[in-house]
Amino acid sequence: MGDWSSLGRLLENAQEHSTVIGKVWLTVLFIFRILVLGAAAEEVWGDEQSDFTCNTQQPGCENVCYDEAFPISHIRFWVLQIIFVSTPTLIYLGHVLHIVRMEEKRREREEDLRKTGQHQEDHDPLYHNGIVNGGGRRGKKEKPPIRDEHGKICIRGALLRTYIFNIIFKTLFEVGFILGQYFLYGFHLKPLYKCGRWPCPNTVDCFISRPTEKTIFIIFMLVVACVSLALNLLEIYHLGWKKVKHGVTKDFVPDSQSLLGIDKSRDAEMIPHYLYLHPPLLFRTGSLCKLNCLPYPTFPIV
Repeated sequence: MGDWSSLGRLLENAQEHSTVIGKVWLTVLFIFRILVLGAAAEEVWGDEQSDFTCNTQQPGCENVCYDEAFPISHIRFWVLQIIFVSTPTLIYLGHVLHIVRMEEKRREREEDLRKTGQHQEDHDPLYHNGIVNGGGRRGKKEKPPIRDEHGKICIRGALLRTYIFNIIFKTLFEVGFILGQYFLYGFHLKPLYKCGRWPCPNTVDCFISRPTEKTIFIIFMLVVACVSLALNLLEIYHLGWKKVKHGVTKDFVPDSQSLLGIDKSRDAEMIPHYLYLHPPLLFRTGSLCKLNCLPYPTFPIV
């Protein structure tokens, strides 16, 4: 079996950006799946095909009977299960890294705009009147910081949606693999397996090596899968339906809370003063004035 260290390092990074239940789920995945699968289960299934014997000398009969008894090896089946249930977490980790990178770029742009605005503030009277603020970004809603006061990533918005879909797909994969294992070879191995496939001359008896020990491992991996499934369901409940609804649906801002198509923020409140105090600039700002612009006042502004 291949080295699990690369996958372990990636999942360890994802653990830093998960909830408490998500961290427990990753711990169960590390210890009771990857570690047990690599340390003990491989030794038990190492002689799986070589010790599968049938009481016949017909060429090819033993191979087709083994293929019928085990369409896929238990070890390979569990490896696929680990890969599939880990993939949504890796996608979530990629989204986290993307958001962190975008936040770093945004801070770099804000720093450049702040330096540029500081230079223009000494030469442009518009800055002294409070018209241009925030590096020239008017009407844009300030995004909340992605980190809290402790420096941890805040799971909200698009990141919350990705995290929820991560849990949902992990749950679906767990259920799918549990059902797949049941329909492929059940949860119990019998010492004797009867096979009548061609080219066997008749129904032959085949014997499985270490059936009791393998059954114990099958039940153990099944219990771990059920625990992981329960943790996923508990995490969905922990997030709460309110957070789920808030994360999946976007916030809606009614038209009554906007001014000339711009959010009612600190910059939007400065627009009336801008329209009255600087009429010549009105025609150069098509995004602010539309058909229903207020007329210029004929009396001085105090």
